[in-house]
Amino acid sequence: MVKGSNVGLAALSDSTDSVIVSLGWSSPGGDGDADVSVLLLAADGKVRSNADFFFYNNPAAEDGSVQLLGQTPTEVGTEDRIQLDLTAVPAGVERLVIAASRHQRAAFGQLDNLRLGLADSAGEQLLTFPIADADSESAFVFGEIYRRNQEWKFRAVGQGYDSGLAGLATDFGIEIDDDETDDGVGEGIEEGTEEGTDDGVGGRTGDEATAPGAPQPSAVGEAPAAPDGAGPAAKVLVPAQAQPPAAEGAPSAPAAPKRLRTARKKVTRPRSARPSLAENDSWRSARLFPATSLKSDREREVRATSVLLSVMAQVPEFGRRLTAAFGAPAGRMETFAEVSLPHGDSPKRPDGVIRVDRAGRLWTALLESKTNGNPLKAEQVQDYMDIAARRGYEAVITLSNDVALEGSPLVSVKIDGRRKHKVMLCHLSWAEVAFQAKMLIRHEGLTNPAHGWLLEELLHYLQHENSGCHGFQNMGPAWVPVRNGIDDETLTQGDERAVQVVESWERLIRQVCLQLGGELGVKVQPVQRTRRGEGPRDRRAALADRLCADGRLNAEIRIEDTVGTVTITADLRLGKLRTSIEIPAPEQGYPLSWVKRLVRQLAEAPADLHVETLTDGAAAGPRGTLEKLRPEPGNLLPKDSSKITGFRLSLAKSVGSTRGNAETGFIRGVDAAVERFHSGVVAHLDHRAGRRV
Repeated sequence: MVKGSNVGLAALSDSTDSVIVSLGWSSPGGDGDADVSVLLLAADGKVRSNADFFFYNNPAAEDGSVQLLGQTPTEVGTEDRIQLDLTAVPAGVERLVIAASRHQRAAFGQLDNLRLGLADSAGEQLLTFPIADADSESAFVFGEIYRRNQEWKFRAVGQGYDSGLAGLATDFGIEIDDDETDDGVGEGIEEGTEEGTDDGVGGRTGDEATAPGAPQPSAVGEAPAAPDGAGPAAKVLVPAQAQPPAAEGAPSAPAAPKRLRTARKKVTRPRSARPSLAENDSWRSARLFPATSLKSDREREVRATSVLLSVMAQVPEFGRRLTAAFGAPAGRMETFAEVSLPHGDSPKRPDGVIRVDRAGRLWTALLESKTNGNPLKAEQVQDYMDIAARRGYEAVITLSNDVALEGSPLVSVKIDGRRKHKVMLCHLSWAEVAFQAKMLIRHEGLTNPAHGWLLEELLHYLQHENSGCHGFQNMGPAWVPVRNGIDDETLTQGDERAVQVVESWERLIRQVCLQLGGELGVKVQPVQRTRRGEGPRDRRAALADRLCADGRLNAEIRIEDTVGTVTITADLRLGKLRTSIEIPAPEQGYPLSWVKRLVRQLAEAPADLHVETLTDGAAAGPRGTLEKLRPEPGNLLPKDSSKITGFRLSLAKSVGSTRGNAETGFIRGVDAAVERFHSGVVAHLDHRAGRRV
């Protein structure tokens, strides 16, 4: 689509009662990010109340109409998805505005591949809207879904605001108090209206607004087009003015509405567990889901599937988390295990069935699960896809220890294009299941204590060594031949086995992000740097060629609210793993003060931490271990006149070579190294280090 165009959703698909909107972007430096938001507007183009504003502190509507699903890495950057159940949108809402804003009012023009996509409930992409003209805007309206003659339509907007979240919110009837707090995000929101004309995005409700030649929504600070060729009319957003004092004897004004804070909610860690009443350490607590008696892979698979499905049905928040991304509506969920379904001469028995009822409309998914590293079988999944298509089911979900990669499906299935009913094929890893459980019980909270206890029991089961649900745990059959080829220098570029190792490395890094994010309660995502027009296979082939040349695997991860991007380098020749982070130099102050403050921040860091000064000179800057720098921080200052641009902190350790998840294996070594680097180094650094002394 192009800016200003609109289309009816019913004309694109028969399955648009529920849609998934995705906002995507990439960053040349790998560190660009944005936060999505949705505003529900009444006929006057304004929100009805603060409750109509959905963002990271208010990610879901109670009626299920809006749910922010969070970010996921893609082959060309980052994608943030939103689930919209249009059947649940209140009758008084005429428009749903899809927007995003950037932290510290960074510009959207600094991001590449800015785009919006819209898919139906079967996951089929219905439309895309690429945006190539973003500039200095720090908040952006990508598009809007609106009612017209009892039909939902989509309009491509593509307009932004230089004034950030304040300009965006004011245009839609929300008043912003834009005073920054210490963390730089301290914006408050309260109900209010904008004084003056409303000729921006917030005042357009009809198709005529996007007809050829009609004036388009204008960025704050820019002049919207004037009718009949008249000169531009300046648009100014005027904050709500303070009212004069009431005359004596006049009735008092109503109390001011309660402020909404957009500063991210502070996470309160749960209190430590109460002392055990056990007589000694040999006593073990009774568990709801015991795993010690499991003997075979089949037993593990059946038990794990039944336990998961049961908890999904009993804990609505958890079940919703796992199914919303696959198009499931918010409603009453029931789950079934080992269901027999007719298929040709012999019935098929998927491992589970998930059904969600909303206002009499059923959403159904078949589940095929594997545990203990067993691979999914393409013929089984194909059968379930065919059954789902014939019976009008919406999805087939595969569940295993493996982690799916975009552009590299775990199983290949054939889709009969003649069938009108489309079925979504989607994948969950056991690591993602554990991640969602951790987020709910450790960071976000549950209203029902019994639900929290159920999730704790599920998490304990998944983490038990005998459950078989330990996530990605095998680097694959190509691992040993590739390592041997690197050691004896016989591995050549173009070897397909090197590509397989790169894919396994990418899966491992994604799982590391899930595990670390679940422990911290923040977004942790891999950073993928790609060239324009480069596809998944091309990118992985280039990384495989680099592996053949220098024997190294490289990755970067971004941890929310930390000072920089963590780099992970596995040198397979030396059997070493290095984790590092670069800190920009402060903008003010004296270099000696900088290095002293840095050493103070690292008081609890490992003594073998390597610190290097980055300079703009040709020669490398001073460097040394923290143990030697603690008594003499001034040794980090360059001896010449080179300007300090930052500091690089790194830890190196030996890493196992076996392909599995044993104590001495490569996978366990990477997990431990990243956890040690974060807890020992990154967690102690001030994430505002580059902005102040």
